[in-house]
Parts: sequence; C-alpha cells; structure tokens
Amino acid sequence: MKNHPVRTYRSAEDFPREEHLAWRIAEVATDAVPVQAETEEMIVNRIIDNAAVAAASITRRPVANARAQALAHPYGPGAAVFGVPGRFSPEWAALANGVAVRELDFHDTFLAAEYSHPGDNIPSILAVAQHTGRSGADLIRGLATGYEIQVDLVRAICLHEHKIDHVAHLGPSAAAGIGTLLGLDTETIYQAIGQALHTTTATRQSRKGEISSWKAYAPAFAGKMAVEAVDRALRGEGAPAPIWEGEDGVIAWLLGGPHAEYSVPLPGPGEPKRGILDTYTKEHSAEYQSQAPIDLARRMRDRVGDLDQIATIVLHTSHHTHYVIGTGSSDPQKFDPTASRETLDHSVMYIFAVALQDGTWHHEHSYAPERAQRPDTVELWRKISTAEDPEWTRRYHSADPNEKAFGARAEITLKSGEVIVDELAVADAHPLGARPFARDQYIAKFRTLAEGVIDQAEQDRFLDVAQHTPELTAEELGLLNFTVSDEVLARAPKLPKGLF
Repeated sequence: MKNHPVRTYRSAEDFPREEHLAWRIAEVATDAVPVQAETEEMIVNRIIDNAAVAAASITRRPVANARAQALAHPYGPGAAVFGVPGRFSPEWAALANGVAVRELDFHDTFLAAEYSHPGDNIPSILAVAQHTGRSGADLIRGLATGYEIQVDLVRAICLHEHKIDHVAHLGPSAAAGIGTLLGLDTETIYQAIGQALHTTTATRQSRKGEISSWKAYAPAFAGKMAVEAVDRALRGEGAPAPIWEGEDGVIAWLLGGPHAEYSVPLPGPGEPKRGILDTYTKEHSAEYQSQAPIDLARRMRDRVGDLDQIATIVLHTSHHTHYVIGTGSSDPQKFDPTASRETLDHSVMYIFAVALQDGTWHHEHSYAPERAQRPDTVELWRKISTAEDPEWTRRYHSADPNEKAFGARAEITLKSGEVIVDELAVADAHPLGARPFARDQYIAKFRTLAEGVIDQAEQDRFLDVAQHTPELTAEELGLLNFTVSDEVLARAPKLPKGLF
C-alpha cells in the first residue's frame, strides 16, 4: 500500500490532475490486477449475506416503498430487484436493493477513522453488471474495487467528527467499482468519482435523535447516485475538481478545514485489492458496536442471576460507542420505550438490557414494541449507562488487527454492593472471535433469515447460483436474485401512492 497525502490547495497553486485523490482512486480502479482466491471467496460470502438480510426485510415498509419506486421503472436490459421477477432501470434497482440490504442494519461492517458498511457497494455494482451484460468474473473485479476504495477511505478520513454521514465514502467507492466492472478509462472514472462524492455528502442527522427510515435509504441513494454519475461521465460530463482538495472542496469546508491533511492508503500498481478481508459481518441485527456487548450480556447472564437485584450497569467502552450509541450522545430517545426500531438499534443501553434478560437476540422480536415497552425491561434499561475508557478508544483506533477492538467492560453493581465485572473485545462472529463466520455460517444466516420468506427450492437455487458467481455468464448473472410469493409480498403494509 502507498500512502497519499491529501490536503486543500488554493486555486492558484499548481496541482496536477494526476495528483488528485480522485485520480489516484481511478488509477486503482483501472489496474487490472487479478482478484485473489480468498478475496473472491469473501465477496461471494457477502453476496449471500446481503441477500439474507434483504430477505428478512422484504416486507418492511421502507423496503416495500423503495421496491414500488423501482417497479415503476421497468427497463430492458435492466437489473433485477429482490423479491420480484422482471428487469428494471439499474439505478432504481440499486436503490430498491440497497434499502432492502440496509434496512435491518445487519450486514457487513468496517470501522477505522470512519465507520462503514462496505456491502452497500454490492447493489449498485451488481445492478450495472446485470444491465450491461457483464459476467460473474467482471462483477467480482468490480466488487473487489468497491470494497477496497471504501475501506481505504474509511481508514484515513474521518467524516463523523465533522458531522458528515459515512455514505460520503460510498458514492466514490461504488463509482470506482462500477468503473472497474465496465473496464472504463481513468478519466471517465475520475469524473464519476467526483460527481458521486459531490452528490452524496450529507449531515449525520440521519443517525441522530429521532432516527427514521432514511438511515436505510441514505446508502441506497448514494449507490443510485454512483450509477447516475457513471452514466453522465460516460456521456462526457465532468465533475467539480479537485473535489476533495479544492479551495472550496470537501476537505476545506466539510471536513478538517483548509489546513487539514489526510494520508490515504491505496494499493500500488499490480498490488491485489484485499480490502474486503479486513471487514466483518454481523451475527446480530444491531449497530456493530453492539455485537460484542450482546455476546457479553449473554455470557454474564448466569453470573448475575436475579436481574431484579441489579442496582446499576456501566459499560466502559470506546469514544465512538459512548457518544454514538451510548449515554454520551445525550439523546433522550435512546431511553424511550416508544422509539423507532432505528433508534433502539442505536441504543446500546436498550440492547444490553434485552440481551441480558433474554440471553439471545432476534432481528424482529428484540425490537418489537411490546418487547421495548415491558416494564421490567424499561426499569433495567434505565439503570444502564456508558463511559468512555481511553484504552478502549485506543484499541478501537489501533491499526493492528490483533489489537483492534469494538467491545466493552461491563461493571454490574448489585443492590448488595457486589460488583460483577467482565469484558469482551470482539464479537463472537468476528474473525478473531470465539466463532468466526465462514461460508457455512453465511449460508446458515441466509437460511435462518429466509425461513418463511423464500421457499426452500428458491433458497437452494439462489445459494447454488451465488456460490458459482465467479463462473456465471452474462446471461446467468440475472439469476443472482431471489423471488418470493405474492402471499409474502402481501404481508407488507398498504402503501400510499407516490409520484410514480
């Protein structure tokens, strides 16, 4: 990997295009280095993972609405939409599938200077692959780039510090991945990256306070914008430049300011794109920093015994966990029993209380209104607080993968005065955890989430196709989708009509 210094340049300064970060990324996208076997295998795992969480969310209102928007745009050749037959305009297919993947906050993650869900790259790149008649091997190359660029930007550039939503790294990574998929030249990809970044920078209010369904739409919208940016760039339309480094660019006015400097690592020429191998998926449907606390609560449950005897619980954890999903956020909604699922998903206090009571976690039952409003849960929930521990913050930001941690130390004080302490650095499903996910676990997750949604024969067919993604022909790539019965689709709430 080569580190590229990135800073603001005055318009009068000499700053050759070949030194722009967008150009450097485009050069990585055009490097036709072969995809290594372990990277290819993990890409297939994440295709399965995305489909699993999309199946579980297929009848939820935000997903049904996004699907309805896509279905209003039939197109040929077009791209497939989860749950239904037919082909649709690729940018709308990317949106619909992106919302389905993101709705339950249950797919892969990468955390460093910024946080991300790199699997958000898959819907847009796959939609373009299906529309343009690319092969499975082409798709694998495009996804390797999308993951690589997202991971590299997340390693280097913190967005949340400046209250910019993390999807600002997704637009450029998806555009780069589409560029690789299509075999575009550096100039075209460069322009698409600039447009994608320019149209996908937004504030983090989508993940603050009263969190709405836009949390699921935001990355899907970024993927849709990436598709449109590539389309415009192919037609010869340009982008603001230099998009990151310009005097009125992203760094100067949205991030660290005109005197800030970042160092972005990117693969050198001929270096394999391995970024996906540093990412990890979720066993539980909750914010990633909640994964280890859920496993920790399950582990501590028997030691505590009678939960009515708990006086207080303090979770000592990282800066991010404390301020984003903990009491450091100062969000009263994180203690509201009538809060939305999206808000409860971002309350580690709620999540720890339910996991401690139930000894398990379920993507639907654990968030049900009757579950959140149980009096004994509310009482326990309000006994829980978080505190930043500098050591957990240091480990959160560690560049050493063997030391990097997203967990917490729980101190449970009983009414007797006894204190029960335990800690867990990484979730059980993490590559360094007690039960790391491999192909069998991804398939099991798919089977679990598809139960009662996708019939058995269709599950078998989809899994067979997905596991042969690298060998799929252009004609077969359209089969990389699942359909469900009309009876299943009818479970979705009745939708009001929009514009389309």
